[in-house]
Amino acid sequence: MISLYCNGQVEDTNKKLGKVSKLFRTSTILPLQMAYSNRDLKKLTNDSTYIHLDFTYTDADTLGTLPLRIRARGNFRQKKCYFTPVKIRIKKDDAKKTLFKGNKELKLVLPCLKERNANDNVIKELLAYKLFEVVSPFHFKTRLLDLTLTEEKSKKTEEHRIKAFLIEDMDELEDRFGGKTMKRNVHPLQQDSLNSVRNAFFQYMIGNTDFSTGYQHNQKLLFLNGYSIPIPYDFDMSGLCDVSYAVVSQINGMVLPLASVTERLYRGFKRSDATMLTIRDEFLQNQQNMLAILEDHKVYFENPDEFEKCKKYIQSFFHIIADSAKFKSEILDKGRLK
Repeated sequence: MISLYCNGQVEDTNKKLGKVSKLFRTSTILPLQMAYSNRDLKKLTNDSTYIHLDFTYTDADTLGTLPLRIRARGNFRQKKCYFTPVKIRIKKDDAKKTLFKGNKELKLVLPCLKERNANDNVIKELLAYKLFEVVSPFHFKTRLLDLTLTEEKSKKTEEHRIKAFLIEDMDELEDRFGGKTMKRNVHPLQQDSLNSVRNAFFQYMIGNTDFSTGYQHNQKLLFLNGYSIPIPYDFDMSGLCDVSYAVVSQINGMVLPLASVTERLYRGFKRSDATMLTIRDEFLQNQQNMLAILEDHKVYFENPDEFEKCKKYIQSFFHIIADSAKFKSEILDKGRLK
């Protein structure tokens, strides 16, 4: 399934990978209904305390119901957002013979605020995951939802019809590749070089600085055949998403020298020119594939201007890496030494 090249890099050989669960085998939007209180979710749950509820979903015109447990996740968004991201747990026996078979834990991404571009913000973050699927075979699977959330309040209920998406759990990704999640921190220069640089290029492409491969902030490390492979997630602070609540990242208490989150800064480490040029060529060869993914998601945008802004943002990245002088000044010369 995976081969080791003589230069010490893990590469996909296009052989059959582990089986993807039925939930993530299609890009069809999944209608899903849930009911809970956002206030209770934030106030009553933590890493070990969950709320019990049922949700219903419609798969191929068949209505299904599934019991589960949920908790709030994401410290920043719990403080800043109306909707908090959700961690879902499903019992194995309950998931049997359902669309969710094989998924014990899932992440649910929702809009942050009740604002005009809330649903478009969700689609923009989903796009980041879809673009990374082109970049690397080692990625999280996602599924777009039409979510009806009935919020239970003290004297009334409020119904929210919003876009959301599910992200597979790391356990499922481990099973697909036969690897294990690394618990300890690994310096990026000790990670698999090609996959590390792919990740750095991708983060630069979407204008994201809210990550650390060394400290596993918004990153997981998959340990496979003796090598560690970074797998990114949570992209709402990126320039691609450009959400209203985004702030420029801080590193060791110091704000990065950026005017806004839409300004790019390469955060990868110095690598050999051969490695950097190899990944540059990969991205250029995949330019049309990525732009096609953008076009495929155009239909989900409520505001056409938001789609056009996304498209221009990704195109601007390709303009940079296609220009040798800009590639050198904006990426090669910006490689970190420590």
